[in-house]
Amino acid sequence: MTQAISVAVTLGVPDLIASGVRGADDLASRTGAHPRSLYRLLRALTGLGVLREHGDRDGQAFELTELGEGLRSDAPGSLAGWAAFISRPYHWEAWGDLLRTVRTGEEAFAARHEGESVWKWRERHPEESRIFDRAMSAIAAIVATRLADNYDFGRFSRVADLGGGDGTLLATVLPGHPGVRGVLFDLPHVVAGALTTLDRAGVAGRCEVIAGSFFDSVPSGCDAYVLKSILHDWDDASSARILQTVAEAAGPGTTLLIVDRVVADHTPAASVVMSDLNMMVNTGGVERTVSEWRALAESGGFEMTGTVDIGAGWHVIEASTTRTTGTPPGERPVEAPQLGEG
Repeated sequence: MTQAISVAVTLGVPDLIASGVRGADDLASRTGAHPRSLYRLLRALTGLGVLREHGDRDGQAFELTELGEGLRSDAPGSLAGWAAFISRPYHWEAWGDLLRTVRTGEEAFAARHEGESVWKWRERHPEESRIFDRAMSAIAAIVATRLADNYDFGRFSRVADLGGGDGTLLATVLPGHPGVRGVLFDLPHVVAGALTTLDRAGVAGRCEVIAGSFFDSVPSGCDAYVLKSILHDWDDASSARILQTVAEAAGPGTTLLIVDRVVADHTPAASVVMSDLNMMVNTGGVERTVSEWRALAESGGFEMTGTVDIGAGWHVIEASTTRTTGTPPGERPVEAPQLGEG
């Protein structure tokens, strides 16, 4: 199913069908695909509820279902970027070594690539890096919308999004808080096109874009630092190093917001534990429970003060360099509509 959906997105089928019903032969011509093979793929996608078929075998045509609309590159909340990435050969091969990882504890990707991390590998393969960045932007847009709807950033004056990619999170959150300034921080090749994203949202004038590595240093002078989908990519030792770097830049009472998945102690959501396996085989990272997040925060020089549930397994794990209130650490659930798993 993953390959079928990914191939359709890579060929651009959802975008070609966006305007309405389109014939299978026309789609084959426009995508340069083998007509009979493409028809069989499109037919399979009707069985998955992504497409709807019209006509008979001699005049077959297809249109997007409501589910399929989410695979258009221009759709609000589009997952096209993620769908195109998820079946890339290097990613698929790492999952194929799951048995080896379970038996040995070795990170599958690094074991297959002579110890090289997936991050270093993508640096040497710019096209794969661009596909990955597009996938992360797709996920970031969904999580950023949840943040904007369910978390109050208005109490901050200067917010740094560390490892913030193309600026999607700041572009989503800042329009609702005109008094807040943003700092986008990521590797040079990642933030190269960020000003376009920020300008499109009308917040470029309130944002600084700074290139660097959070293993070396991060910008100082912010009253809140955001790490969204960062720490789950790394093991505890590397994650603690990142947090220590942030703590060095943060002043007393500075707020740290870790936006990541939380593994429930009992019967965790499938989307969360499958993401945990993805981290295990591809990055050496891990999805964590509340108690594990608390221990990690302390190892990095922060004290966890609570969590805010923004839905679908995603939480804001709040921490501070110094406890400033008498509220005991714990969970502060916020009602939020649930996304489907995926």
